[in-house]
Amino acid sequence: MLAPKKVKYRKMMKGRRTGLAYRGSEVNFGDYGLMATQDGWITSRQIEAARVALTRHMKRQGRVWIRIFPDKPITKKPAETRMGKGKGAPEYWVAVVKPGRIMFEIQGVALEIVKEALRLASHKLPITTKVVAREGLDL
Repeated sequence: MLAPKKVKYRKMMKGRRTGLAYRGSEVNFGDYGLMATQDGWITSRQIEAARVALTRHMKRQGRVWIRIFPDKPITKKPAETRMGKGKGAPEYWVAVVKPGRIMFEIQGVALEIVKEALRLASHKLPITTKVVAREGLDL
């Protein structure tokens, strides 16, 4: 699963997920992409599950790019712990995704396979998505 090798600070604040994604909002590497239409946190496990669903349906043909990286630590206090005594330990990593962000890109397979593979991958994610094409290509 994806996780940073090293970070400057172990714990991070929650932050706000308002606004639209301006960076990473165009298909740059492949021909087709999976775009987020909702904001959310996507865990490294969800990214890996979506990647596996994509590559299994494509039967390892073509190429897949993962355009998001989980670089935000989410902390959790142990179960049945009283309030206070500081912030909990980091539990897992998430990628912060805003509407318009391209999360996965595909190249080198037929359009019907691309649509089905991205549909299967979208079912592994906690947000709504849509399939988009590079400029000049039709869906």
